[in-house]
Amino acid sequence: MSAHKHKEHLQKIKDAVVNSKELDESQKSDSVKRIEEWVAEDKAFGLLKEELLEVSEYFETLFAELGLSK
Repeated sequence: MSAHKHKEHLQKIKDAVVNSKELDESQKSDSVKRIEEWVAEDKAFGLLKEELLEVSEYFETLFAELGLSK
């Protein structure tokens, strides 16, 4: 995946997290922090997905809605 697409996906996820009704404020804050760290460190997207799934199972649904699931 190109760096540009990688950052587009991360921005989509971040926007969806901020607007989510399924996540509480603590989960949103934790998730956004992790996403921003991944953007800064440019790590593999698959590893980020695993980390976010540790925060909440909701991310499985979110990834599917965004067309980012396997």
